Amino acid sequence: MIEIGRLCIKTAGRDAGLRCVIVDILDNKFVLIDGETRRRKCNILHLEPLKDVIKIKKNASHDEIKKEFEKLGLKARDTKPKQKTQKPVKQKKKEKPAEGQKKKKEAKKKPVKKEESGESGIDEKISAEEKKDKPKKPGRKAKK
Repeated sequence: MIEIGRLCIKTAGRDAGLRCVIVDILDNKFVLIDGETRRRKCNILHLEPLKDVIKIKKNASHDEIKKEFEKLGLKARDTKPKQKTQKPVKQKKKEKPAEGQKKKKEAKKKPVKKEESGESGIDEKISAEEKKDKPKKPGRKAKK
């Protein structure tokens, strides 16, 4: 029942319900189809064979199949290949420091001298105690 030139109706997929013709038998499960559908490999379980057979050669071109479909009063699918376009090349941006930014060495601030007032000493003690209470991150060595 499956032979080259057999008209079929596609029963599954995007092209379901459209007529096609078997162009080539690839193996016991797959065939190459063309016609109202896209020219592609198709599982024979997704085809319903009709009683009509047209005379075409194995691996017939799309133009030959189109002519045979016109004789039967059917319209074959016209596909146009996409034109290749070149993608624009992205240029890498060079990193320049902004005018407001300083170099790393200049950006470091000098330590501010602490006043001898009693409040700053209390703050230092509290911050030292907080550092001791914080849990250490696993896998890191403590800096001295």
